Amino acid sequence: MTNQDIIAKLPYSKPFLFVDEITSISENGVVGNYTFDENLDFYKGHFKNNPVTPGVILTEVMAQIGVVCLGIYLLNNDINKNTLIALTSSEIEYLKPVFPKEKVVVISEKIYFRFGKLKCKVKMIKDSGIEVCNGTIAGMIYEK
Repeated sequence: MTNQDIIAKLPYSKPFLFVDEITSISENGVVGNYTFDENLDFYKGHFKNNPVTPGVILTEVMAQIGVVCLGIYLLNNDINKNTLIALTSSEIEYLKPVFPKEKVVVISEKIYFRFGKLKCKVKMIKDSGIEVCNGTIAGMIYEK
């Protein structure tokens, strides 16, 4: 399965797809990136005249790249239309803001994958190398 195949299997579409590219992936982790389009709707009100990416969106980017992409890779071809993916927990520390037009890189390391649950240590850095946030995210992958 190619990196583009993994992105194509994601259960998201624009404007809620937050993965531009997977740069590396293995059974132990994944690295990918996303650039925030200045026209995303949430920037209109968060905050007036000073747009900042909401923390919940930063968490979503880390979850999509760091857990869902890795989960699809680990399951290989066992993903189908009946496969459901759900966030089960996250504990994130936010360190720096992310602004429109900024590119972020997500680095995820698998802690464990068993009984359909994937837990990862994740961090997000700006393209400039500045760390934005870090923590752990876990999700379940199961059949409906």
